[in-house]
Amino acid sequence: MIQLVDLFQQYQSIRFEIDTAIQSTIDASAFVGGKEVKEFESEFANYCETSACVGVANGTDAIHLTLRALGIGKGDEVITVAHTFIATSEAISMSGARPVFIDISEDSMLMDPALIEPAITSRTKAIIPVHLYGQPCDMDAIMRIAERHGLRVIEDAAQAHGARWRGRRAGSFGDAACFSFYPGKNLGAFGDAGAVVSNDPILIEQVRILADHGRVEKYMHKIEGVNSRLDGMQAAILRVKLRHLDDWNQARRRHADFYLDALQGGGLELPVIAKDAEPVWHLFVVRAADREALRASLNNKGIATGIHYPVPLHLQPAYQHHEIADQKLVQTERVAAKVLSLPMYPELTSAQLEKVVGALIP
Repeated sequence: MIQLVDLFQQYQSIRFEIDTAIQSTIDASAFVGGKEVKEFESEFANYCETSACVGVANGTDAIHLTLRALGIGKGDEVITVAHTFIATSEAISMSGARPVFIDISEDSMLMDPALIEPAITSRTKAIIPVHLYGQPCDMDAIMRIAERHGLRVIEDAAQAHGARWRGRRAGSFGDAACFSFYPGKNLGAFGDAGAVVSNDPILIEQVRILADHGRVEKYMHKIEGVNSRLDGMQAAILRVKLRHLDDWNQARRRHADFYLDALQGGGLELPVIAKDAEPVWHLFVVRAADREALRASLNNKGIATGIHYPVPLHLQPAYQHHEIADQKLVQTERVAAKVLSLPMYPELTSAQLEKVVGALIP
């Protein structure tokens, strides 16, 4: 079976480095905080071309804590999309604010900047664009709108480690950017982990305090916070993987180029890449008219697939109390009914790629 993602193959390729990093952390007994966390925060900030980073427990907390640090909460509204994982909107609700969903562009499947301003009200405080599937949003257009209306911008970059828009790293445009290091991400830990990056040192320090029980020193708590610290073991693993990330992203681009070339004219709707975008292909997502039949056929041929995401957030039972279930997001609903994720990870072989394509185009 060709897996959708094969994490064991990645581990095998860097096994010595990973094992050494884990043993070093154990030897130092630096399990919460410590040198590895500080070094990773510095290295990841540099990688994202931002001035500062704070590690947290997961990507959901990264967004939630950033919203809190910006003073966004009860009575406020945050504009985002419904075509994403629930962590994006969940974090908004956790802060006490209300998610306001707008539609996506048909071609890119990302936030449509033209729909932001009609959704702005007197309660709107922020915009959270989602760099989905490793494709960066049109950050120039989004930032212009935010500046015009005095809104904060928090980039959800959980699937876009290393992506660029007009030469700049995804994550370096907004007030802050939030990353997940869930194991299957382009940069994945061996468990849950996340980070916030920003060029605003005051914002980063506020997130850091919130993530560590609101304390500024031992047993001295400035505010009520939460327990959302990046642990030393995960930081050590992430430091190793960060050194390989650009090579892995380049391998993903080669695989995507192969798919895009080989699947032309095969009856599938293929991903559209904006001319200003340099994606990192966290997922390779096609659209099929009869997705379930195609998925079953691929599975019977030993090829795993995924659906990201089958039920848009505005139609989820969790949001019925927001009285937005009848809101029509035409493109979002159309896309959700057709998307299918094909195998995508750096270690895919030429033979495996050819098998996938052969199963799609006999």
